[in-house]
Amino acid sequence: MAACMAVFLSAGMLPAQTGNQSSAQSPYYGSVTLVKPTDGVKPLTIDEAIGMGIEHNLALVEAREQEQSAKAQSLESLQSLLPTVTAQADSGAHQINLAALGFSTSVLGKIAPLFPDLNFSSFPTVVKVNVTDAMVNYSQTLFSLANIDRYRAAKENVVAAYFSKQSSRGLVVLTVGNAYLQALALGAQVDNAQALLQADQVLLNQAVAEHQAGTAANLDELRARVQFQTQQLAVISAEVNFQKAKIALNREIGLPAEQEIQLTDTEPYADLATMNIDQAKEIAYRSRQDYQGLQAQIRAAQWQRKAAKWERLPTLDFQGNYGVTGVTGALYHGTFVAAGTLNVPIFQEAKFRGDSGVAAANLTNLMQQMAGLKEQINQQLRDSILDVQSATELVRVAQSNVELARKELEQTTDRFQAGVDDNLPVVQAQATLANAESNLINTTSQHNQAKLGLARNLGIVDTQYATYLHGN
Repeated sequence: MAACMAVFLSAGMLPAQTGNQSSAQSPYYGSVTLVKPTDGVKPLTIDEAIGMGIEHNLALVEAREQEQSAKAQSLESLQSLLPTVTAQADSGAHQINLAALGFSTSVLGKIAPLFPDLNFSSFPTVVKVNVTDAMVNYSQTLFSLANIDRYRAAKENVVAAYFSKQSSRGLVVLTVGNAYLQALALGAQVDNAQALLQADQVLLNQAVAEHQAGTAANLDELRARVQFQTQQLAVISAEVNFQKAKIALNREIGLPAEQEIQLTDTEPYADLATMNIDQAKEIAYRSRQDYQGLQAQIRAAQWQRKAAKWERLPTLDFQGNYGVTGVTGALYHGTFVAAGTLNVPIFQEAKFRGDSGVAAANLTNLMQQMAGLKEQINQQLRDSILDVQSATELVRVAQSNVELARKELEQTTDRFQAGVDDNLPVVQAQATLANAESNLINTTSQHNQAKLGLARNLGIVDTQYATYLHGN
């Protein structure tokens, strides 16, 4: 019994537990909008799962908000180039001390001879007046190269935010696609384990019958019973892992955890046309969103550096207003102001050098990131191409192993049923077949995930994932 148990455990009959990822570790494992659960089982294709992930996945929702924030900041930068128009109106009581303004008693005495008809002795030095005015104010910077280049930098930041969102979209497709494929693989493990359990049940019934008939030893019945119960454990473990994988998939695409789903797609297998590294680089440099987004950030940093340079130049502003002013309840008179201002920075050396240094350092940092990204793309593409090639070979070997294991099981079963041999070779052959089928399921899933990884590293996973999974 111990030997049989060791055979089954070494054959990998008990699938490994799936890791429980959460949005605390990565926003790609969470969602923000939950679809209301429906009665019964919800059929779900991989296209539907990816579509729901794009709509509800937490990381992509955050990326959309960041893009909106970049657009808002661009509008703020544009305002420095646009007119500012405000309107104001006020009415109030004013008490004015004329003596404090220079109209003292001695001054009034000096000017009194000029106006003999006026009695300055009773002239008050503190007067009260109610004034009402209303006006429209207009201001605009007519010329500022620094503001123009800052706006250009803000526009490039919007482009970078867009590509960041698109990059998140690709990662969502990759994450949801891998989760769906993993659930498919675990579902296939359940079917495989249940099929083996049914075969073990047949062998157990036969061993019991032969033992009762006296044509087989008790050891054969015990061996068959251990095999059957071990397979029961494998079925339970496979079912638990499958249910956990579906719950994780629900979490990533916005379905409630309690929603029952049925994966309607099957594990696809299709060979992928070979691609050399030069072709892959050409596609990646044209399609990868992180590469294009970093290019936009570099252009924004270049505009910021120019803006810091233009801070030393004069700026031309215009301010003006037009309105009416008068004593409340009396006659009002129109007033206006129109003035142009030339601002020439004479000495702000610390600010100028500081802004220039920050802009230059930021640009240098981004250029270094670009060099590193190119090397990263080169490494990722080479790894992905090797992964696809090796996974393709693994699938072919696994397919051959399944065929050989099935033939071995058929032959050993025939020998056992004919009474030529006991059921130990059958147990061993079943363990070999179970291991071979499990490896075929895992390698097929690994092959599909490798192809999705290649599509992701090429920057086309969100538009061509179906082609990479199902072939042309």
